[in-house]
Amino acid sequence: MESDAIRDNTDRHRYEVTIDGHLAHADYRVEGDVITFTHTIVPPALEGRGIASGLIRHGLSEARARGLRVVPQCPFVAAYIRKHPEWADLLAAPLD
Repeated sequence: MESDAIRDNTDRHRYEVTIDGHLAHADYRVEGDVITFTHTIVPPALEGRGIASGLIRHGLSEARARGLRVVPQCPFVAAYIRKHPEWADLLAAPLD
């Protein structure tokens, strides 16, 4: 998945991408200098294609560029950061 296909829908507070007519998104909220990723939704038709990972990688890159700390409320985001420790420096608090 190309990162430039992902858009930040600030009105709906989510990073989103449409592939083959299906919408996938990673929801967030920003409070001050903290972004909390709350949900990651990938339709069954898109599962297993790395869509969720691409959305989260994009969101974490944006957080880094904006100087935001990250709270991975969404279990997928927490698991992604555990698997990719190069993002751990963004965490507002250590993972459990």
